[in-house]
Amino acid sequence: MNKTYPLLGILGGLGPMSTFYFCELLTAHTAATCDADHIDMIISSRATTPDRTAFILGNSREDPLPVMRREALRLTRAGAGLLVIPCNNAHYFYDGLKKDCPVPILNIIGETVGFLKSRGVNRFGLLATEGTVRSDAYGGLCRSMGMECLYPTPAEQAEITGLIYRDIKQNRPVDLRILMRIADSLQKRGCERLVLGCTALSLLKPQLPQGDLFVDSLEILAMQTILACGKHPVGFSFAPSGQEAGGSQ
Repeated sequence: MNKTYPLLGILGGLGPMSTFYFCELLTAHTAATCDADHIDMIISSRATTPDRTAFILGNSREDPLPVMRREALRLTRAGAGLLVIPCNNAHYFYDGLKKDCPVPILNIIGETVGFLKSRGVNRFGLLATEGTVRSDAYGGLCRSMGMECLYPTPAEQAEITGLIYRDIKQNRPVDLRILMRIADSLQKRGCERLVLGCTALSLLKPQLPQGDLFVDSLEILAMQTILACGKHPVGFSFAPSGQEAGGSQ
C-alpha cells in the first residue's frame, strides 16, 4: 500500500517572490526520482494582504490577521493537512492564526531558533524587517532557550529596511556591501551566526559568501517542511537531522 503524506498548504503572498522561491527550494531539495516523488501542495498567494510591518508598528489600522485566517481556511477546506507561511513578519500573528486553524502550522521562527540551538549556537544576529525586530519574536524565544539574539543598531536597521522595501521588493539592484558591513558589525559584537530573518533577504542568499555564517530562515523552513511531509531533504549546505524543530505546532 502506498504511504500517504499530508497535502501541504502554503499561505503565501507575503511577499510573492519569496513564496515562489520557497516552492523552488522545496522542489530542488526533495529527494525524487520522478514527479510523483515530490510534495503535493496548494498555494495561496494573497499579495493584497495588509502590510504586516505597517500594522505592527502602528502605521496602519488594517489588520492582516482576518485575511490570513480566511486564506488558511480556504487551504484547509481544499484538503491541506499542514500549513506553512514563508514569511517571518507574519508570525507576529501566529498564535491568533493557530487558535482556530484545524491543522498544524509550521513556525519559521521556532524552526530557525531550534536549528541554531541544535548546532550549539548561543548568540546570533538578526537581519529582518523592523516589524520582526520590534515584535521581539526571535529574542523572546531565544531567552526561553538560554540563547541571545542581537539586533542591529537603529541606524543599521534603517539601512536594512531600505534594502528590503526600497530595493528587493521593488526589484531594484541591491548593494550587498551595506549588508556585509552590518554583518561585520554584528560579528564584532560576538554573533556566531547571522540569521536572514526576512524572506525578502533570503532571495540574496545565493549572492552571499558561502559557509555557515549566514543562516537562511527560509531554507530552514524548507528543510523542516520536507521532513514534515515525509520526504527526504537533499542538497542543503547543512546536514538535516530531523530533530531541529522548535516546537512549531
